[in-house]
Amino acid sequence: MEADFAAFGSPLCGEVKRFCRRVRETYREIKEDLTPYKDDRYYRLAPMRLYTLSKRHFVLVFVVFFVCFGLTVFIGIAGPNVIETSVARTDLNNSLKLKPFNLSSPPLSTYNQQLWLTCVVELDQQDVSLKKNVSLTVKVLGVVKDGSTPYVNNQVHNRTRLLSCTQKCSEIIVAHLGYLNYTQYNIFVSFEDLYKLTYTIQNITFTWKTYNPTFSQVEIWFRFVFVVLTFMVTCLFAHSLRKFSMRDWGIEQKWMSILLPLLLLYNDPFFPLSFLVNSWFPGMLDDLFQSLFLCALLLFWLCVYHGIRVQGERKCLTFYLPKFFIVGLLWLASVTLGIWQTVNEVHDPTYQYRVDTGNFQGMKIFFLVVATTYILYLLFLIVRACSELRNMPYVDLRLKFLTALTFVVLVISIVILYLRFGAQVLQDNFVAELSTHYQNYILVL
Repeated sequence: MEADFAAFGSPLCGEVKRFCRRVRETYREIKEDLTPYKDDRYYRLAPMRLYTLSKRHFVLVFVVFFVCFGLTVFIGIAGPNVIETSVARTDLNNSLKLKPFNLSSPPLSTYNQQLWLTCVVELDQQDVSLKKNVSLTVKVLGVVKDGSTPYVNNQVHNRTRLLSCTQKCSEIIVAHLGYLNYTQYNIFVSFEDLYKLTYTIQNITFTWKTYNPTFSQVEIWFRFVFVVLTFMVTCLFAHSLRKFSMRDWGIEQKWMSILLPLLLLYNDPFFPLSFLVNSWFPGMLDDLFQSLFLCALLLFWLCVYHGIRVQGERKCLTFYLPKFFIVGLLWLASVTLGIWQTVNEVHDPTYQYRVDTGNFQGMKIFFLVVATTYILYLLFLIVRACSELRNMPYVDLRLKFLTALTFVVLVISIVILYLRFGAQVLQDNFVAELSTHYQNYILVL
């Protein structure tokens, strides 16, 4: 009996072992088939609607894009002006030259957001070429409900500004308040060196500048609409890829999963806090979100044009680290300047880093060098990707569509940048006066 049982058990164990071996081999084949590498992954990526679009559909996509952009342009042109100005003209005579000017701002609300005081010196002679440092003494007082006027920051500020005149004198920013704690301000301004000028001063025109309250209300609604639309698109994108493993996502799809949440922050769902809280924090948070999204977009272009050629594992040290280093320097420079300006303005409304910081010129050169390095690196990646992948099916389609869309975005951004700042974008004073050059809402959108 024992011999018969042993003879019966031996074939059964052999069959079980062979069955288990076939199961393991089948599982290994299925796993290799589901997780391909290298060139085979070009055809195994999660499907993109881009592959099923005809030429007519491509044209329709760009037509819809330009129609939406044109609608935005129309709304911006027909919309309210961003900056509201109020002129306080002061006539001079010899007895008033050395006395301080007492200037009262118009009534303010939280919808005015910020407040600037600028001045323009008018000389009695035309076509005068003059450059001279002028000392200012500025005292800022806030008017409360009981009529008292406490000091803002409890001190008098002494600053030096450059008076530059060619055909007429350029505008001087006297003070800037990044957020408003009071419904009205009194500012005392005195010039220490005007009497030393060789030309006679005919007049000094002071101008109050604030955000238009109507624009602020429109901005709240536009940001709300963009936040809702971005959230809907993010949910639809996540829903469309729910059936696919992240290993099979294309690099564009992976980056879209990062850019869409950052775009949601770029539209700033916390923006209404700036009208509810009298603090510099909501404004700085908005600047931080914008810099994060824009630098992520720059990083996206580098990674996509390089990653579309490199399939499989992308090593952090050789693939991501150089790109993070270049874009990180741009982000660090922009955030440092923004936070630097905001924090110093909280303690001193007359602070301007372009004239009050000796290192600003060095920071500007550093920023331009890093930006030039980024542009050259991006052009290198684009040329190499187009030369290597132009004959590969599907990949060349992705490359062409991405390049066309990138080109359109860059052209529109450069045109809007030029329309907003003009030739001042290359001058030393453009950064400090960014917020005063809006003409209508299109330049904000």
